[in-house]
Amino acid sequence: MSATETPSRSELTPLDWAFLCMEQEDTPMHVGAVAVFRADGPVDRDRLRRLLAERAQRISRLRMRLERSWLQPHWREARDFDATNHVHDHEVPTPGGRDELAMLASELVADPLDQRRPLWELHLITGLADNRFAVLMKFHHSLADGHDAVEVGVRLLDEFTDLPDAPATPLANPIDEALGLLRKPEKLIGALRGTLSKSSESLGIAASVVRNMRVPVQSSPMHASTSPARKLALVPIDLADIRRIRSRHGGGTTNDVVLAVITGALRRWMADRGAEGGEVPVRALIPVCRRRSNQPRTGNNQLSGYLCQLPVDEADPGARLKSIRAEMSANKSAGPLRGPGAFPVLAGRLPQLLHHVATPLVAQGAPLLFDTMVTNVPLPRFHAALDGAEVAELFPVAPLASGHALSIAVSQFRDTVHIGVQANRAALPDLEKLAEALPQAVTELSDGT
Repeated sequence: MSATETPSRSELTPLDWAFLCMEQEDTPMHVGAVAVFRADGPVDRDRLRRLLAERAQRISRLRMRLERSWLQPHWREARDFDATNHVHDHEVPTPGGRDELAMLASELVADPLDQRRPLWELHLITGLADNRFAVLMKFHHSLADGHDAVEVGVRLLDEFTDLPDAPATPLANPIDEALGLLRKPEKLIGALRGTLSKSSESLGIAASVVRNMRVPVQSSPMHASTSPARKLALVPIDLADIRRIRSRHGGGTTNDVVLAVITGALRRWMADRGAEGGEVPVRALIPVCRRRSNQPRTGNNQLSGYLCQLPVDEADPGARLKSIRAEMSANKSAGPLRGPGAFPVLAGRLPQLLHHVATPLVAQGAPLLFDTMVTNVPLPRFHAALDGAEVAELFPVAPLASGHALSIAVSQFRDTVHIGVQANRAALPDLEKLAEALPQAVTELSDGT
């Protein structure tokens, strides 16, 4: 950027701002992924780091820095931006495996992003066995939701570096918008109708949220005092097994089966801890992306959600899947603008000033509404590489809410369902047992009636 060029500015919506307000030192609010690559020969760390920085430099979203303001916080393109400052490299003891990778990634995920700089980092991890290496991607949730993170991550790969850069949403001038409505009465009437409709929806969501709050079970291992220490588990599940379960149990979606697998694993893990499923209910937040491909971009997050009771008290694995399928079907029939899980929609309609004051307090109450988050990050079917090294695995990582012990992110990539579990290390020192219970739950569903 030249010295005389004015940096571009773009919109920061109330929901984007809410994710910034939620963040505390021990509850970083970034989304991420651990991508594992398979190279044909020895890994050149310096070359890969330069390549990642060169490609990141060209992505306009990654050049944006937060400009704080009580009235209208926004994104502004950072002057003298240098992507090399955001790309780091690390090495695990050779030959490293998935456990060593997860251990290092846990430490890197625990660190909050520096809000004085563009809110992202890339971490190159080498030393893995069989000429493999990994890239941990971290994007603040205000800058990118799961959909956006995939879009940015794909543009770092060999085959997609020439994709057109998505233009930022220009910062709106509220005075110009008001004058425009006054000049065209039909638009003003339409805007008023829309406002009234949204007000009715918002009141319905708020009432549903209040009705569905409950005091968490004190003995539940799903809740814990907030701690900055993190632990990750990276678990691959064969997609063919998931499809066989769908066929055996009469259909449903892949996500329904994955939720049933997670439910079975939680049931087994809690039983090992001495907690009976009926005594410790588990309600999951299932985020829903509301963005459509033909819609203009307005902010980085367009989210809603469903709440789903995971039937950890049900002994029969087939009955667990049937229960989840029925509840998720009911959620989808109601739509993403109804029910307590739609509270992100409500957050997106509140004034930014209110978020600044209230959101840090409200975030502490997440356990009153749900016990864990299970998010499914959709990925395109593609074969891609970084500097010729093929993408072999792709594990998503979701942020961990205040007061929660774990969050779960799922993505389907090629012939594998990749599950990334982020846990509060102090609360879940036995995360390995939960990770081991996931494939066991697959076997249980495959063998059950």
